[in-house]
Amino acid sequence: MTTPHLFSLVLMAITYIAAGIAHFRIPKFFLSIMPKWVPMPEVVNKIVGAGEILLGIALLFPLTRSYAAIGIILLLIAVFPANVYHFQKSLQKNKMVWQTALRLPIQLLLIYWAYSFV
Repeated sequence: MTTPHLFSLVLMAITYIAAGIAHFRIPKFFLSIMPKWVPMPEVVNKIVGAGEILLGIALLFPLTRSYAAIGIILLLIAVFPANVYHFQKSLQKNKMVWQTALRLPIQLLLIYWAYSFV
């Protein structure tokens, strides 16, 4: 693995581990952007947080790297409705509109980034 690819891998792992920890440290934020139709939002938030932590760690090991990357891709697809919901709420409040709009296509870049480790 080249140095830039290794750097990218470690950065991705740290990003998902940190995001997963954030689900436990600041659950209020994640619960506020969760669509109302999600059942048991507190439980879902913890599952997503734990999943991000586990997937981030699994990226670091060659044996589990591909599986973790596929898991991250599936997770990004699964949480996309929450990002759309957050954007819609931002439009209604006229706050952070461009930031939440930008987040939507960034999901595609994150999927591509994860795919580079499949």
